[in-house]
This record gives sequence, structure tokens and C-alpha cells, in this order.
Amino acid sequence: MSMNDPIARGLASGWNVTDASKLTTDQTVEADVVVIGTGAGGGTTAEILARQGLSVILVEEGRLYYQKDFKMDELTSYASLYQEGMSRVTADGAIAILQGRCVGGSTTVNWTSSFRTPDETLNYWSQNLGLSDLAPDTMAPWFQGREERHTMAPWVTPPNLNNDILKQGCEKLGYSWQVIPRNVKGCWNLGYCGVGCPTNAKQGALMTTIPGALDNNAQLFHGLRADRLVMNQDRIDHLQASAMGPNGVTPSGVTVTLKARHFVVAASAIGSPGLLLRSELPDPYKRVGKRSFIHPVNATVARMPAKVDPFYGAPQSIYSDEFNFKHGVDGPVGYKLEVPPLHPAMAAGVVPGHGQEQRDNLGQLPWMQSVIALLRDGFHEDSPGGTVSLRDDGSPVLDYPITDYLWQGIRQAYLDMAEIQFAAGAEAVQAVHLDSGWYTSWNQAKDAINQLPMKPHRARLFTAHQMGGCGMGADPKNSVVNGFGEHHQVANLSIHDASIFPTSIGANPQLSVYALAARNSNRLAQKLRKQG
Repeated sequence: MSMNDPIARGLASGWNVTDASKLTTDQTVEADVVVIGTGAGGGTTAEILARQGLSVILVEEGRLYYQKDFKMDELTSYASLYQEGMSRVTADGAIAILQGRCVGGSTTVNWTSSFRTPDETLNYWSQNLGLSDLAPDTMAPWFQGREERHTMAPWVTPPNLNNDILKQGCEKLGYSWQVIPRNVKGCWNLGYCGVGCPTNAKQGALMTTIPGALDNNAQLFHGLRADRLVMNQDRIDHLQASAMGPNGVTPSGVTVTLKARHFVVAASAIGSPGLLLRSELPDPYKRVGKRSFIHPVNATVARMPAKVDPFYGAPQSIYSDEFNFKHGVDGPVGYKLEVPPLHPAMAAGVVPGHGQEQRDNLGQLPWMQSVIALLRDGFHEDSPGGTVSLRDDGSPVLDYPITDYLWQGIRQAYLDMAEIQFAAGAEAVQAVHLDSGWYTSWNQAKDAINQLPMKPHRARLFTAHQMGGCGMGADPKNSVVNGFGEHHQVANLSIHDASIFPTSIGANPQLSVYALAARNSNRLAQKLRKQG
């Protein structure tokens, strides 16, 4: 298999890749552009700049894992491929944060759902935030270009039963549903997308733009943490970075100094504000880290009469936008309904109960089905988002208070999800909430869910989509970058990731990041080549 693997092949052919954990002395390296982060934004940026003949250095705090490392093993994969070993949470511990920490970032571990930014969201941005360049018709060619680059298309294989139950329930109730586009090529339909694709079918950054950048003479440092951007007058002079030790988590003491004409930060909606805060960059209106959005996610689980085997098959293939924009863009909170895979380790952390009750529940795992709601936060004044700040050790942490406005949406989502599952023939449904039992009829569930306390640590909440914190806008008083990701105060700094979203978007964000990064990187390449 290995010579069919673009990473193994590229490393053998002499790519410029440095495992910083093996460095023994401090060093200084220079390039035209330093790109911090190798996920959707960083990978796209590096490939486009490198193809235009600019010298590029990519910096990744996580490690380079690829096909030989992807063994469909949940426990080792969560520990190595996710931020904080998959234990990352919000400041109060109430919301679990699923986020990649490896070359390719979250695109290496995501479930492949590939949506354009909804027109409603783009219209809201262009009409209300002075971002007229981001109207749907101007963005359409950028989406199309990235759909081709990442082989995105509606999934043609029949959905697994886990996803088909969402479709069946929606059809019974007269709700809309659609097939999810996926960024895959020659997919084996295994279902282990969340722990790294073992067949190289997933067309995330790891299989596309990272090899594309390295084939065009980009240099990659992995196991290297971006500590701070150091300014000289109105420009960044260099990035100070720390090599990680062999465990990938603790710095070894070796530092790397990276000098460049231009710096692109693509370290995620938690990592990018964190880096800007550590660097104490100009922030006259205190916007960095504010308006952080997460598509807060809640879930219900159902016991079905037929075996679902929710751990096999494409993890996400059916969705419903019935409730996403039903009440307008800025009315009561909308949500997208999707299905999560239920692998044993992930399910053990999610399915309610402890001890014998949990054992009994997990014994039923092959018959379980789940639905999740992704709440579209940030479009209403009662949904201002959260705040990224720094812990004492300089690491970023997200504080995300759930407002009453969002709690109402969370309760309503529990109701809609349970009703859909009963319509699809569920024998019993449980809200993923510490006070929920198993309900055996829709009427019983409706009465009980309406009584559940909507409080942190009672409702189990999740996020796999971190957005905002370095929002774009025309006015520096309420944004960090302009509509092209260019920093309002620092001349040679751009931000090319989901941190620039001024609200959440109401869809899985990878294609939105790919498209914005492609558009903004093409503009940046033209500017840098002119300066030449």
C-alpha cells in the first residue's frame, strides 16, 4: 500500500519536512510566507502560494500522521490526533470540543461533510456587515473550484441505516431532507473517518493541498508550536516557535525563529485568537477572541427494532435543513439535523448513565441510532457567542455561556429529533441529558423533554465546529480582519481559517474555509509577486 500513499512517496522523494521533536539546536529559517496551521485554511494557502513560486514554510503543532498510522483504533487515535487528547472542553467543562491536532488539522479527522456556505448566511454577511464581496454569486466559483480540488459530490452509495432513519423520520413527518456531499475518492464505506482514513479516500488537506504545497518546494515543520509573532513597527518581523518533545505535548527547549515577508495565521478559531493574544498584537477595540461560535450540538439516541450497526458505513450521508432557516435568519435559533456515527469509545463518552446502567445501554449499541442538531449561533443579539482567552500557561481556552435564547433552541431540537426517531419506528428514545430516561412513546417523550432542566452539565453538549474570534468586517471597531482576511492593524498579517467568520454559518465549515482561503490566497499571491 505504501507507494500508493502520497505522503510516503513524497517523503521518500525528498520533501522538505522537519520533525521538530528531533531538533537539537535552535535555528532561524526564512521564506516569503510563513503559514501557521495545516488544516483547511493553511493547506489551501500553502499550495496556492507555493504554486505561484513563493517560498512557503508551514508550521504545525501536531504531528505528521498518515496512512501507516491510521489503524481504525479509537483510543490511540483520539489521544494522538485531537486537541488535548480529545479532552478539550469549554472553560466550565460543559461543552466537549472535537478538534484535530495533526497535519491536515480537523480535515484529517472530520466526517467528510462538504457544504457550501448557505446563501442565507452569505446574504446576511454581505447585507449587514459591509462584506458585499461575499454575496452568493461572487462566492460560487470559489466553492466550485474547491469542490473540484477536494472531489466533493453528493454521496451516491445508499446511506447506512443510522443515516437512513433520519430520512425515514423526515419523510413520515413531511420534513425536507437531502444527501450530504462528501470529499472522498474511492471511499471503502468503512465508517472510521474520525480516526484518520486508512485507505487515503478522504480528500482533506493531508491528501490534497499539503502534498501539493510540498511538491512545490514548501517546507513543513511539524511538532512545532507557534508561540508569538514579534513585531517591528507596523509589521511582523518573525515568528518565535517551540519544538515539541518526543511526547508531542511538552516543549523540548529548542526554539525555531521563522522570518518572512508575510505571515498567514490559520491555527483555528481557538488557536488563532490564542496566538494573536500571546503576541500582544495591536487590538485597539479589543476584538480578538470575541464572538467565538461553535454550532452548539445536542443529541438524542434511539433504540431501534432492527440492527443499525451505527459504527459502520459513511458516518454522515443524510441531513435535514427543515429547521435551519425556518424562522428567518435572525429569529429563534435554527439548526441543521445530521447523524453522528456511534463508535464504542465515542459512544461510551456520550450515552448517558454510569456503571451497570451504562453497560446495559452500551450492550444495545448495535441497535442504537442517534441524531444531532447543530445550532446556528451568532445571528441574533441574544447569541453573542463566547470568548477565547489565555490560561496562565499561554494556552487558549474558550468560555462559551449558553444564553436562554440558545437553551430554548436546544429544548426544541431535542423535541424535533425525538419526534423524527419515533416517526421512523424507534422503540425508545433518550435525550443525551443526565436527567433523561428512555421514553417509549412520542407523547411521553414530549412531556418529559418539556420538563428537563436546560442547564450546563445536565444537557450534554458538543462542538466540532469552532468559528469566529478574529471576525471579518468592513469596520475595525467590530472586526479583526477585512473581507479578504487582511488584518486591520498589521500590514503583513492575514488570517485564513474559520476564525474570520463573523457568525457561525449553519453548515459544516470545511468547504467555507477552503473557499475563503483560496480566494484570499490568490489575492495575496498577486500582491506578494508585485512586491517581489
